[in-house]
Amino acid sequence: MNDTHLSAVKNNLLNLDATELAEHIRTRRVSSEEVTETFIRHIEAVNPKLNAVVEERFELALEEAREKDQQISQVTLNEYPLYGVPISIKESFHVQGMKTTGGIVHRKDLMMSYDAEPVARLKEAGAIILCKTNTPSLCFCHETDNKLYGRTNNAWDKNRTAGGSSGGEAALIGVGGTPAGLSSDIGGSIRLPSHFNGVVGFKPGKFQVSTSGHFPPDTHPLKERMSGIGPMGKKVRDVELLYHLITLNNKQKAYYKRLQVDILPPDNGYPISTFTETILYDIYDTLKQTYDTDYSIPPYFHDCATIWQEIMSIDGAKDIRNLAFPQDRVNLWKYYTQEKLVHNTNVHEYLSWALIGAKMFKPTKKRVQEIKAFIRENEPNVYSYLSNRLLIMPVYYRGAHKHGEMYKEIFSIKKTYRQYMPYIAYANVWGLPSLTVPISFNSDGLPIGIQIISSIGNEQAIFTLGKQLEEHFGGYKRSTVYD
Repeated sequence: MNDTHLSAVKNNLLNLDATELAEHIRTRRVSSEEVTETFIRHIEAVNPKLNAVVEERFELALEEAREKDQQISQVTLNEYPLYGVPISIKESFHVQGMKTTGGIVHRKDLMMSYDAEPVARLKEAGAIILCKTNTPSLCFCHETDNKLYGRTNNAWDKNRTAGGSSGGEAALIGVGGTPAGLSSDIGGSIRLPSHFNGVVGFKPGKFQVSTSGHFPPDTHPLKERMSGIGPMGKKVRDVELLYHLITLNNKQKAYYKRLQVDILPPDNGYPISTFTETILYDIYDTLKQTYDTDYSIPPYFHDCATIWQEIMSIDGAKDIRNLAFPQDRVNLWKYYTQEKLVHNTNVHEYLSWALIGAKMFKPTKKRVQEIKAFIRENEPNVYSYLSNRLLIMPVYYRGAHKHGEMYKEIFSIKKTYRQYMPYIAYANVWGLPSLTVPISFNSDGLPIGIQIISSIGNEQAIFTLGKQLEEHFGGYKRSTVYD
């Protein structure tokens, strides 16, 4: 490589994905130290306005990068696919020597002595942990804001939401702060921020990745099956790589089979923007040349938003309430009203209001048994439908809202979540893998993505279609709004 090309590579590091960075480090076009230093300097420049990074380990990361550069001739690099690549981690995962607070003030000094299992696996693959990123309080909201670390802004517009609960992770990747990272999703927490910030995100199917070391833990079997630990990144190939590094089950179909592709029809009974409609039609026209393609509403689609909310409200979300309010008796209305009016409590109004909603929508024990029976009886039908099919649907009906609007839209006593959550809830309720891919930008300059859903075992087909859409429509673009 000549000097001019080498200089161009170094100047372009912020735009590169993890796979390409690993290749450059492996072939010694750049050092891990140079890469790590570049991302650190960029974070220091953009984070004061973005507020995505809440804790850093920059000096330790640089030390690790230097060690990796010194040892590079002594390792078999194929065994370390992320060797020397800096990544970010959602605040909800334990990282040895770092805090896990959940954005809760009384947890602000809690230091962890071990790594969450998925974090450990990424480290074993050669990754360098650079920082931890912001979440809503206890990951219990779709907007990233809390009383400990404050609000994270959207990667493309500081006046708009980054989504949640992985808003900090998506916003940081959106501005090129790291090439990839680790996140979690129980109600769109990977997919919504990926969509709003224009990055790639993958929510694995149920029980495919260990949740050990994730906070807060899931305390009910119905919540466990809805939850997924997964990666975010700039390219589909990156999240595919990271997924295979962290999954407990790498048994895929022995060969890639081209599956039928069904697209959720825009006139599906739920809100959808005109721009998002156009995207779905464009995708249909693109794929019909090479796939058996049709418009289809999947089985039990209309039931999912209600079931998702009921599962999240089991026991009135007592586990989350106890973490937020360690004292025995709590008047949630009093806390919410006090925070809303004078902002002087230790609990964000989003969390108080969400917990009020969980108490209001708490299902009875009989209803919980009905939900279990409904899932048990109908899950085979869902998996049969998706066994030879990929399903494309919106992530959300529009691009990123202004701060505070989405929280009001979903967490309403009028149960408006039933209008706005079906696109997200389907993959959670049935424990399905779902990949979010950026497709285009709307008239406000905000990213719009779609999700590709199928059954467990069809991940290879999901990633293959995701790469095809990414190549055709352009995929990730780094935001320079904060540069």
